[in-house]
Amino acid sequence: MAMVGLFWIAEGDVYVGAKPTGQAPGVRLTPDGVVALGDGQSGLHLWEDVRALTVSDVPVKSLKRQVGMVTDMALDIVMNLAMTLGPGVGGEAPPVMALDLESHDGTHELKAYVAAAVGYSPEEVELSRALLSRLTEGAATMATTLAAMSEWGRSWEGGTPRGAQREELLRRWAD
Repeated sequence: MAMVGLFWIAEGDVYVGAKPTGQAPGVRLTPDGVVALGDGQSGLHLWEDVRALTVSDVPVKSLKRQVGMVTDMALDIVMNLAMTLGPGVGGEAPPVMALDLESHDGTHELKAYVAAAVGYSPEEVELSRALLSRLTEGAATMATTLAAMSEWGRSWEGGTPRGAQREELLRRWAD
């Protein structure tokens, strides 16, 4: 499993945002279409009906966000040690981002948990947006692009690649 931009790639499966578990919201990209997962948003949107994919509410990495995350973690640890209550560090649900899917029957707002704890780099956000746009350019483009992402996920061994490698992958898939 690895995060590349706004995408979570687990073996051959490609998700926008974090891979959902249980009834958590999520979005999976398949050769057939965009699959909305989780409580309140199930369904398949076939690629032939998808006109545009755009993301919003994406947290962008900043020094302020990183300092805030460290501060929150420290406070959680202190509170949990002092009170011996609560679920521990990270007991809150992660932030949610929106994937707006435009189709012949209107716009559908799908939700997915953010996979990056302190946000995504501005470069990865823009490259991910370009890649989402590329996926809607037609069946051949979508199939080739999604197949390349899936193949990379099946062959990749290790965790999330470093920033420069993630950006290079996004550029390659978006071209």
